[in-house]
Amino acid sequence: MDIRIGLGWDNHRIAAGRLLILGGVTVPCEFGLDGHSDADVLAHAITDALLGALALGDIGLHFPDSDPRWKGCDSLVFLRHAAGLVREAGYRIANIDSTVILQRPKLKDYRLPIREKLAETLELDVNQVSVKFKTAEQVGPVGEGLSAEAQALATLVRATT
Repeated sequence: MDIRIGLGWDNHRIAAGRLLILGGVTVPCEFGLDGHSDADVLAHAITDALLGALALGDIGLHFPDSDPRWKGCDSLVFLRHAAGLVREAGYRIANIDSTVILQRPKLKDYRLPIREKLAETLELDVNQVSVKFKTAEQVGPVGEGLSAEAQALATLVRATT
């Protein structure tokens, strides 16, 4: 198969006293996201998209939250691992398309820094990484300010030698 596509999704509760980290970038905010690692919902969704494209399970299979080694871990570690598995399988990442769903804060000023950090981590050009931001229009747990979500698609193509 020359092309593979993976879908990733993640969500985390909002928590006071934590950093808000999205795509490896710390966003100044009075709250962050709760999780075993640094709770980078965007990095987690992209990691799952890459693993899914290869049919290698999900982030919890590779980095279980029951393992103390991953407590507070930088989620870019997970992302680098998944990108390495892509290369080992003989593929390359053609592009990443992702969306962060968070009621607040407004994130538009962080789009380029997040894209750049993700591209650097994945060894891609920034034009291969799309990051979009949406609110939940005050509907559901995200809209009520209780949680954040991220979705991602990863397109892989067979690497040429």
